[in-house]
Amino acid sequence: MSTGTGTGTRTPSSRTRSRTPSRAPRASSAQGPTAALRPGLLGRGAVNAVVALFSLYTLLPLAWLVLASAKNTDALFRSDLLSLADFSLLDNVSGLFAMDGGIYGRWYVNSLLYAVLGALIGALVSVACGYAFDKYHFRHKEKLFGLVLAAVMVPPTVLALPLYLMASQAGVVNTFWAVFVPVLFNPFGVYLGRIFSQGYVPDEVLEASRMDGAGELQTYLRVSLRMLGPGLVTVFLFQLTAIWNNFFLPMVMLSDQNLYPVSLGLYTWNSSATVTPDYYPVVVTGSLLAIVPLIAAFVLLQRYWRSGLTAGSVK
Repeated sequence: MSTGTGTGTRTPSSRTRSRTPSRAPRASSAQGPTAALRPGLLGRGAVNAVVALFSLYTLLPLAWLVLASAKNTDALFRSDLLSLADFSLLDNVSGLFAMDGGIYGRWYVNSLLYAVLGALIGALVSVACGYAFDKYHFRHKEKLFGLVLAAVMVPPTVLALPLYLMASQAGVVNTFWAVFVPVLFNPFGVYLGRIFSQGYVPDEVLEASRMDGAGELQTYLRVSLRMLGPGLVTVFLFQLTAIWNNFFLPMVMLSDQNLYPVSLGLYTWNSSATVTPDYYPVVVTGSLLAIVPLIAAFVLLQRYWRSGLTAGSVK
C-alpha cells in the first residue's frame, strides 16, 4: 500500500513536471515567428526607404537636366520648367554645335582623347604596377607601396601648381601633353591592381606557365592580363570618370580654347552667360551631352566589371 500510495502521489507531480516544459516551447513557438518577423520587416523597410531617398537624390538632378536641356531661353527661367511643354531639344543641340564656330565639337573630341586614351593607358600601367607589387619580391617593396598609399590621400588639386611648374620647365605648357601625361599615373589604380592581382591571379597558374617555358613578360601578357580583366575594367572606369571630370588641371595648364576639354569649355560659357543669357541653353544642353560617354561606358562594360574571369581555373 505504501508503495502504491507513493507511486500514486508521485505520478501527478511527474505528469505536471512533464507537462510544464512542453507548454513553454509552444508559447515561444507561437510568438517566435511574429517577434522575429517584425524586426525583419522594420529593417527591410528602413533599408528600402534609404535606398529610395538616395535614388531620388540622384535622379532628380538628372531629370531636371533632361527637361531643362529641351527648353528655350524663355522657358528655362520660368517657374514651369518641369512641365512637358515648349520642347526645343533639336534647336538647342543645333545651336550648341553652332555656337562660337562649333567649338563644342572640338572640346568633345579633346575630352574623348584625354579620357578614353588616358584611361586606357593609365589602367594598363596601374594594373601592371599592382601586379608587380603582388607577384615579385624586391627590396623595400612594402615601403614603396606605402608611398603609393600615401599618394592616394593627396588631393589632385594640390599637385596642380607643382605640375604646372614642371611643365613650364619642360616647355609643354598650353599643349596636349600638359594635360595628358599627368593623368596617366593613378596611385589608387595601383592599389586596386594589387588587390585584383591577389584575388584573380593564383600563384599556381604562374608556376605552371613558367614550367611550360614562358617568360615573365609572356606570362603576364598571355595569362595574367586575361585574368585581370575585371580589375582592368574597374580601374579604367574609375580613371575615365576622373579624367572626364578633370577641371582644375586643364584650367591651370591651358589657355588655348582649342585644347579645352568639355568641363573647362562649359565653365567659360557659363561665365559668359551672366553677360549674354543666350549661353544658358547651350550650357545646359552641353552638360547633358557631356554625361553620355560615362553612362555608355558603365552600361557597356558592366558585365566585364562584374564577371569573374578565372572561375574554375584552379582546382
